Amino acid sequence: MTTDVQTPLGLARAHLTEPSTAPIGTLVLGHGAGGGVESADLVAVTSQAAGAGWRVVRVEQPWRVAGKRIAPAPARLDEGWSAVLQRLRAHGLLAGRLVLGGRSAGARVACRSAAEQGAAGVLALAFPLHPPGRPEKSRAPELTGVAVPLVVVQGETDAFGAPADVAAALSGQAGASVYAVPGDHSLKKNVDIVAAAALSWLGDL
Repeated sequence: MTTDVQTPLGLARAHLTEPSTAPIGTLVLGHGAGGGVESADLVAVTSQAAGAGWRVVRVEQPWRVAGKRIAPAPARLDEGWSAVLQRLRAHGLLAGRLVLGGRSAGARVACRSAAEQGAAGVLALAFPLHPPGRPEKSRAPELTGVAVPLVVVQGETDAFGAPADVAAALSGQAGASVYAVPGDHSLKKNVDIVAAAALSWLGDL
């Protein structure tokens, strides 16, 4: 099921996947800057989470719906994302415990918006800790600013930050964990392992 949502940035689209029973919570996922909601890791996590009783909403940002190839600035991404969540909440579609997440740029949006949206946890797939080859341009404050349980599922050869780098950034942060999985930033190599890591954490949450 898809629902179009008008935002200040244009039309966004929410892709809803319902569990077979009453949802135990709602998982909202955002896509990356280089792909859409059909990314292999997002599809795998959606399928597994819905099978485990979660309502899953994949949010397609307005720039992607409009067919543009370059994502807007982070603040604009946050604006579109918040407008979609506001509409979903108004229609009673954020049932139960709310978990925000996404891959890459979408994971950053989830981290930045967790407090404002009252999230119970954040699921970050392939968090881009820094641009490739530019570790001095760290985005660690977005991770360390998350005050609720956080998990980062990171590819072992991710050029945007290895699992050990992410773990170092989160050292000492209560409720934060890192799952290292085979593959690079795309997380395409073993999507079943990615989904299993996400579901293990959701189960603990």
